[in-house]
Amino acid sequence: MATILIVEDEADIQELIAYNVEKAGHEAQRAGSAEQAIDMVREALPHLILIDWMLPGMSGIELAKSLRANRRTEGIPLIMVTARGAEQDKLAGLETGADDYMTKPFSPAELNARIKAVLRRRAPQVTDDSVEVEGLKLDPVSHRVMAKGSSLELGPTEFRLLHFFMTHPDRVYSRTQLLDNVWGDHVFVEERTVDVHIRRLRKALEPSDHDRLIQTVRSAGYRFSRAA
Repeated sequence: MATILIVEDEADIQELIAYNVEKAGHEAQRAGSAEQAIDMVREALPHLILIDWMLPGMSGIELAKSLRANRRTEGIPLIMVTARGAEQDKLAGLETGADDYMTKPFSPAELNARIKAVLRRRAPQVTDDSVEVEGLKLDPVSHRVMAKGSSLELGPTEFRLLHFFMTHPDRVYSRTQLLDNVWGDHVFVEERTVDVHIRRLRKALEPSDHDRLIQTVRSAGYRFSRAA
């Protein structure tokens, strides 16, 4: 399940989008202006933001540029939603760094398909797609982890940590980055908490020898390697 922030000043459209987002299994958050959206993002990062172009005060384009210019928010997937369908408008929207651009009116099916495509590309750890690496298979829908035909028992945090690792392999993540992506950037826990859960995850993966895929990178953090 993804948390999706809807930035739309027309209440009826905002509610319609929120209804379809929630029907697809996501959590919908609502903002009626760019300024309100900035305040909400300051509190906690959503997994994706739907931004209307025409907003009172700061425009959707300006909001997108502001989010992309901020180191904390630059990686949030953005979808521009607007009634402006001209090619130059679409190019202007995409040039802000938006991941997709939707023209009103659109169907609920198209909206959910676009959201799913962007999440699969930019935040695969919040999708329902199963993922498999070296005979280790994780299914978010059934919340099961299988290794060599056997089911592994993982706690909820270890499950989220493994899901993030498996969908972001071969890259080093610092403890702070893991805290932000797995626990949430608004959750304040000590960095050594990551080490505790890494140890628990490795222990759970030991019977199938998949603990070797989680590598400690000195002075940098951890990496999930597909070629360990």
